Amino acid sequence: MKLLHVIGSLSPADGGPPESVRQMAKFCPSIDVEVEIVCQDPPASAFLSGLPFQVHALGQRWLGRYGLSPRLWRWLHENAGRFDGIVMNGLWVFPNVAVRFAARRAGVPYVVFPHGSLDPWFNKTYPFKHLKKILYWPIQYRVLRDARAVLFTTQTEQELAATSFHPNRWNGHAISYGISEPGGDPASQTEAFFRSWPQLRGRRYLLFLSRIHEKKGCDLLLHAFAHVASQYPDVDLVIAGPDQSGLQESLRQIAAQQGVASRIHWPGMLTGDIKWGALRAAEVFVLPSHQENFGIVVVESLVAGRPVLISNQVNIYPDIVADGTGLVEEDTLEGTERLLRRWLELSPKEREAMAARTYASFARRYSISNLACGIKDILQRAEAPSASGDGVLRV
Repeated sequence: MKLLHVIGSLSPADGGPPESVRQMAKFCPSIDVEVEIVCQDPPASAFLSGLPFQVHALGQRWLGRYGLSPRLWRWLHENAGRFDGIVMNGLWVFPNVAVRFAARRAGVPYVVFPHGSLDPWFNKTYPFKHLKKILYWPIQYRVLRDARAVLFTTQTEQELAATSFHPNRWNGHAISYGISEPGGDPASQTEAFFRSWPQLRGRRYLLFLSRIHEKKGCDLLLHAFAHVASQYPDVDLVIAGPDQSGLQESLRQIAAQQGVASRIHWPGMLTGDIKWGALRAAEVFVLPSHQENFGIVVVESLVAGRPVLISNQVNIYPDIVADGTGLVEEDTLEGTERLLRRWLELSPKEREAMAARTYASFARRYSISNLACGIKDILQRAEAPSASGDGVLRV
């Protein structure tokens, strides 16, 4: 089987979706699936070098993140017929319109991963953008309606998506999502992190590892840490990730005003062994996000053996509660402060017991094999069901 993944960018700075696509492309040969990727990154991008699969980096992305690209349109129409199926990653962008037209013309089934972009949280938080999306919905809806399947990473994401826009009839599937286990030596990875940040060697620290963005609740975490810091002078906070919205400077100012600037560390975006070392050496991972359809970095923490402190807006939180691999509270300042206090008040034995449960939870729930096999199965079905379930592809 030969699959094409379409994504705006494979940059690690774009978070979970590019990481998921990279990991699926590496894993798929083990289930007799060959993967190619087409993206809109410049061909000379450093993060594209040395990848063990074929990437077509077209380097044309007009109108910002919308990604208008005649080059992509032509490429898809010339190449879609070479594949047995197409996986489109993302919504509200030109590439998924191009995928729909090219796939239908070539008679090739396609599936769409919205990656949380149909969550009603965005409609409430960004009302002006919501108005623009309403105008665009007749075009966007056809992409979803005509897909072999619209893939959601959790049942919660699927249910929320149905409340955002109308009409909303598509063939939705909640599919097991996940990652591959990291390679490398854990001790070497931890040492690599401490060589980069020697001031943290021997310190307890809480780790935030994600984009520095208002959606992620970074401000809640900073204020909550300031409230508990005096009680726990041996604990630091690491806020690691790319600052895509210019939020970091205002957070630094808040930290200075709260008197905790010396105990908060800003290493920027971490990748490779240094990232895994930061996770392994952390006492706990923290993400008080306002919206996460899945949260790949939460699962990365589990596979690294670290418990998680998350908000109840991270859609896999029921798994965390059920497996006893972390703590969950509301995405408010009060909730985030309770989250930190509950963790810090645990005994060392209780924290160790929670950490001991993380890997088994990952292995049972979040293996990349489940995701890759699920996509393969959906695209291999002989007939694409319509949104009404009558087996007819809607026009």
